[in-house]
Amino acid sequence: MPDFTVTPYAVEGEVDYDRLLDRFGADALTDEQLSKFPRPPHPLLRRRVFYAGRDVDRFAEAAAAGRPTSIVTGRGPSGPMHLGHILPFYFAKWLQEETGAHVYVPLSDDEKYFAKDLTFDEIREHTRENVRDLVAVGFDPARTRIVVDTADADVIYPLAATFAKEITQATVNATYGEPPNVGLSFYPAVQTAHLLLPQLVRGRHPTLVPIAVDQDPHVRVSRDVAAKRRYGVDKPGALLSKFLPRLSGGGGKMSTSDEEPSILLTDDRETVREKVMRYARSGGRADVAEHREKGGDPAVDVAYQLLFYFFEDDDATVERLAREYREGTLLTGELKEYAAERIADFLDAHQSRRPEGSVAEAVAPYRLTAAERERLRPRAL
Repeated sequence: MPDFTVTPYAVEGEVDYDRLLDRFGADALTDEQLSKFPRPPHPLLRRRVFYAGRDVDRFAEAAAAGRPTSIVTGRGPSGPMHLGHILPFYFAKWLQEETGAHVYVPLSDDEKYFAKDLTFDEIREHTRENVRDLVAVGFDPARTRIVVDTADADVIYPLAATFAKEITQATVNATYGEPPNVGLSFYPAVQTAHLLLPQLVRGRHPTLVPIAVDQDPHVRVSRDVAAKRRYGVDKPGALLSKFLPRLSGGGGKMSTSDEEPSILLTDDRETVREKVMRYARSGGRADVAEHREKGGDPAVDVAYQLLFYFFEDDDATVERLAREYREGTLLTGELKEYAAERIADFLDAHQSRRPEGSVAEAVAPYRLTAAERERLRPRAL
């Protein structure tokens, strides 16, 4: 059986998502759990892109009852953001709109310095541009906090230092593999500070972490720390997603570090079309005549998968496209053209909200307040 690797720092091979749940010890999302989310469920939920989780019910039940809830989903600013990066944030925005949840968005610029061959100056520039894209999502500033590890070190570091005493090196090695430097050995404590931050600010309540499945190790470590009764917090729950496929297909995830291009949030309409038409893996046949006769396979066609994951909201349209592709009445080029238009429409709207000018001014409404910082001082623990 072909093997694969899924860690926060590497995804390799054809990912078997069911086997991954066995490795990580997470549970597949059930129809009953899905029914507890706001109706109609977001496409990422109802199409099982978010397919597994931990303690999902506590969050969903509290949100349905109007009790306090929060969401944490972050970004490692190692480059420009692409389509795969932004989906959890738009999902978090939907949850915020539907449930009133507070959203916390940590940016782990320190982790990227430890993990990537980048200078802090390069990471700072990526951080600034990533913040523009996060603001463009349209979160409610009154219910959203964007936190940057180095810029908010006065808050994050004391918390991380506190939690680091609960995490052994053996736990880090078993969860992540042996880290290449002491910075990455310490980072799980920083990530724990991220995931427990909403409860440390607002008191004990259910927190949900919607993330790609490769980030689940961070959640597992933070849940172990949260289980220590002295901190007065609940274990954060998690909602785990499959990877938005890379353009060439093959079971990996879209990445800015691959040789093939990814679709960036700053790409214009013509660039999107060129990338989809040239690079998106086809599920069609060798020529038009054979495709008309035998039909294509939407399960491996990346243009279709992009529409299915996020970029076509209407279920009837998604089903029609799959049916016509299998029948051979819809050609690969036509499917790619449709997907490119829908993705470009999404990016046009996103880019129209992307702030120009001072990043500090754009992010100011989303910063921790003085009162929140005071609550997070070490004596509050």
